[in-house]
Amino acid sequence: MPDSFDHLTQQEFSLDLGGYALQVRTIKVPAAEAAQRPWLVFLHDSLGCISLWRDFPARLAAATGCHALIYDRRGYGQSAAFSDEARTPGYLEAEAPVLRQVLERCGIGQAILFGHSDGGTIALLAAALYPAHVAAVITEGAHVFVEDLTLAGIRAAEQHYRTTNLPEKLTRYHGAKTDAVFRAWTETWLAPEFRSWNIESYLPRIQCPVLVLQGENDEYGTTAQVEAIARQVAGPAQAVLLPGAAHTPHKEATEATLRLTTEFVRGVL
Repeated sequence: MPDSFDHLTQQEFSLDLGGYALQVRTIKVPAAEAAQRPWLVFLHDSLGCISLWRDFPARLAAATGCHALIYDRRGYGQSAAFSDEARTPGYLEAEAPVLRQVLERCGIGQAILFGHSDGGTIALLAAALYPAHVAAVITEGAHVFVEDLTLAGIRAAEQHYRTTNLPEKLTRYHGAKTDAVFRAWTETWLAPEFRSWNIESYLPRIQCPVLVLQGENDEYGTTAQVEAIARQVAGPAQAVLLPGAAHTPHKEATEATLRLTTEFVRGVL
C-alpha cells in the first residue's frame, strides 16, 4: 500500500449547516476516474474526530483511487459545540440526516461509508434511510443494540478518565469541549433508558454491500453485534474478526484492515 501522499490534495474547511458549523477535511486523488466513483466518507467514534483517524483515510484513498471526506460531528474536534438540548437515546438516529446534509452540501452523490463504533452505527442508519446516497458500508466495532460488555467497558473508561491523563490527551483534540464529549458518551450509554436502545429494525432495509469488521478482543462489543448486522442486512455482507485487535482495528491491525477494506472497495467499484 502506498505510504506517500504527495500526490493527494488535502483541504480543511468549515461547513455551515445553518446555525452551526462542522469541520471537514477532503482528500482528493489525481486519478481522472475518481470523479465517477463514490467518495469514501469516514465517520468517527464516540470520542473521535478528524485528527484521530491519523493517515488511514489517505492510505485507503490512495489504494482505491477514491476521493475521501472526513468530518467532526457537532460537539467534537474543531466543529461547533453541542447544542444546549440534552442528548436523547435517539442521538445516533439524529446523525443520519446530518450526514445526508453534509454529502449534499459537499456535492457527493454517492458514498462508501466507513464508520467506527458510533460512526459505524450512523453508517448503517444512513444506508437504511438514504439508499440512493450510499453505495456500500464498512463498519468497525459498530453497535446495533446494548450489551453488558459495552456498559462494563464504558464504566472502565469512566474510571480511566478520573484516574489517568486521559482528559489531557483528549483535550488535544476537543479542547474546551472535552468534558462535554466524554460525558455525552458515558452518561447517555449508562442511563437506564438507553438499555433498550436497538436499531436492528433498520438492517433489513440495507440493500448495499456491507463489510462488518470487529477486533477479536473488542472491549465494547461481542461477536453478537457482527452476527446481527451480517445476518439481517438485505444486501451482500462479509463479516471479519481481526486477530489481535480490540475496538479500533484500523489502528491495532492497520495493514490487515487496509487490505480488507481496499479489496472490498475495489469489489464495489
